[in-house]
Amino acid sequence: QVQLIESGGGLVQTGGSLRLSCAASGPSFSTYNVAWFRQAPGKERGKDREFLAWIRSSGVGTYYSDSVKGRFTISRDNAKNSGYLQMNGLKPEDTAVYYCAADRTTTGPLDWQYDYWGQGTQVTVSS
Repeated sequence: QVQLIESGGGLVQTGGSLRLSCAASGPSFSTYNVAWFRQAPGKERGKDREFLAWIRSSGVGTYYSDSVKGRFTISRDNAKNSGYLQMNGLKPEDTAVYYCAADRTTTGPLDWQYDYWGQGTQVTVSS
């Protein structure tokens, strides 16, 4: 199975950018589809996670939620066993804990469809 660790979160001003990374360990990362979700403040941990984007295992094929389309870009580097989420034009409502998730079969927008999760990284956008 794959283990995931997110990094790159932090405090940024409105309009700023951050690049989140998702480092994977374990075999065959290149066979996993990767997605990013976030959980807004006040939500119970592990619940009500909002889907943001997914990318296929090969790196060809992506999909974005309407809330981030045009501002966020998902990518991956299978040679480095890593996934990324480039976030531009950040807004205060983007403040959340951001999670990467992986699964061999799904590319859906529902969190229960993904078997493997990282611990999350906090992103705070100040106004």
